[in-house]
Amino acid sequence: MKFKVVIEEDEDNNFVVTVPALPGCVSEGKTRIEAITNIKDAILGYISSLKKHNEPVPPSITEEVVEVYG
Repeated sequence: MKFKVVIEEDEDNNFVVTVPALPGCVSEGKTRIEAITNIKDAILGYISSLKKHNEPVPPSITEEVVEVYG
């Protein structure tokens, strides 16, 4: 599954990651890579909890990111 995440650097230079489709699903890391690894674990836990409580799991995204250099 794919979920859009938002990565922001906080005042302590840590990277905070949120998942808009999963309210309250937040993680962080000292590096972007660590933050992304941590949010993957958080997403898996969140989805597991949704399934355990018979709640619907948001659909996987189908959008793509296009990077343009100019």
